[in-house]
Amino acid sequence: MMVAWVVAAWLVAIKGVTSFVAPPVAPVLSGVVASSRRLPSVFEVANPEVAEASIKVPDSLPGTPERWVKATKQLATLGPASSTLEMIEALFLAGVDVFRLNFSHGKHEEKAELVKKIREVEDKYKRPIAVLADLQGPKLRVGVFEKDSAKLTKGQKFRFDLDDEPGDADRVQLPHPEIIGTLRVGDTLLVDDGKLRMTVIATGDEFVETTVEVAGTISNRKGVNTPSVVLPISPLTEKDRKDLAFALTLGVDWVALSFVQRPQDIVELRDFVVANSPSSEVSENVKVMAKLEKPAAVADPSLAEIIALCDGIMVARGDLGVEMAPEDVPIIQKRIITECRTQGKPVVVATQMLESMIDSPTPTRAECSDIATAIYDGADAVMLSAESAAGSYPIEAVTMQRRVISRVEADALYRQAQTNNLALVTPEKTATDAITLAARQVVDTVSAKCLCIFTTRGTTVLRAANRRPTAPILALTPQIATARSLSLVWGVYSRVMQVDSEDEFDDVLFDAIAIATNAGYLKQPTDLAVITAGVPFSTPGAANVIRVVPALGPREWPEVLCFPETEECV
Repeated sequence: MMVAWVVAAWLVAIKGVTSFVAPPVAPVLSGVVASSRRLPSVFEVANPEVAEASIKVPDSLPGTPERWVKATKQLATLGPASSTLEMIEALFLAGVDVFRLNFSHGKHEEKAELVKKIREVEDKYKRPIAVLADLQGPKLRVGVFEKDSAKLTKGQKFRFDLDDEPGDADRVQLPHPEIIGTLRVGDTLLVDDGKLRMTVIATGDEFVETTVEVAGTISNRKGVNTPSVVLPISPLTEKDRKDLAFALTLGVDWVALSFVQRPQDIVELRDFVVANSPSSEVSENVKVMAKLEKPAAVADPSLAEIIALCDGIMVARGDLGVEMAPEDVPIIQKRIITECRTQGKPVVVATQMLESMIDSPTPTRAECSDIATAIYDGADAVMLSAESAAGSYPIEAVTMQRRVISRVEADALYRQAQTNNLALVTPEKTATDAITLAARQVVDTVSAKCLCIFTTRGTTVLRAANRRPTAPILALTPQIATARSLSLVWGVYSRVMQVDSEDEFDDVLFDAIAIATNAGYLKQPTDLAVITAGVPFSTPGAANVIRVVPALGPREWPEVLCFPETEECV
């Protein structure tokens, strides 16, 4: 609590701001706002015609109540099982905050149609929804076999070379000279997601000779992994470049780069985004996510350097579990989450979270425990892949994931874990960090129902979310792109709200309280909201005010304030 009052005093002394005040609260009625002045729509940019009506009625969204207050976010991959407008809407109502487009499959026109449907759902419910474009990345594969496959035995020799002749039980083409030229004696090759393992015993300009350590059948175009080496290849294949250029025209909010090996891969991706975006606005708004699935990427010091260059991280446990020992993956997952919390970057845990629900309407108990572990560890979001893209029970899978989230977040041990993890977050010597640190303390001290943050680019919101406040964060931003990208961040729910630098502070406060009340965070006139902003408004990175405001207002609002439980107004 002392931190909050110290920051408030500092603001008064330095900035002349006297906003850190909890005004007297009158015992009045309970409910929502109705105003004679025009208030901002949730999606003012997209839907100006509904601006008046949207603020005068309380939200009554379908779905269970916990869908709209959970802190941990949900990503779901769209595919054949979830490509209709009705299914996308159902998944959103079940809990999905971010839809993933897997560019390993499907045509561009199919992706464009999916984005169109997502935006229709977004427009219908006046809630920002993020779209993540997941690039395939460099897939390394063997060539073909004369008989489509060959059975290999333990201890036999097997050669990989550049010859395009069909393979047999002794050799096969590996059409990747970059691998041939990089592998050394003693290195490991994994084929078919690790089902076969070979050790290099000899190398040449156009071949590598191996000994089979784990036997099995190798068949046409199976994938190859090289866990022990960093390959000198671009993270963006020609297909990735075409896919990314197209995704940027769709206005996706996040781009995920697969098989990141080193920090330079992120730099290359960002350079491509800048050079190929349809406008500077697009390149500034799109967020970059690194998928960590290579041993080189999670080793020191690369891990911290990669996270520092990204806007977010995905723990891609599929290929990570192929290239590393399975027992190492949970440890690496915790290390990645810890480093992301330390740097204040959102982190997604993905792959096989509810794998059994591809074919079953109920999960295994181990899968529920897996989801819970990621949440307890402090992940911002959890993701579904084939479960929602190709499974028989996509809605049930999303619902089950949300149920686990809600149950864990209601546990006192979860809240204690988030509090303990605050030790990971070292405040930067900035006004933004001082404000967000103080705001978290104020929320706890006065038992505020929500933390409202005015933001342009989302920086203050990210810092606040990383401190895991005990109340939901309502991000108020003039930028629809910011609102969408924040959909992936722990505890954040966004609304688009236009604020001009010359707006009166109390008028803007009224708008914020109106939106918070309509969103269901403030249910009684005595409910408190903690509000942070940068004054003058619309100045990025200028957070310098904290205000504690009851739903009734710092004084009686000059507008009419109505509450639905009694249908009376004050």
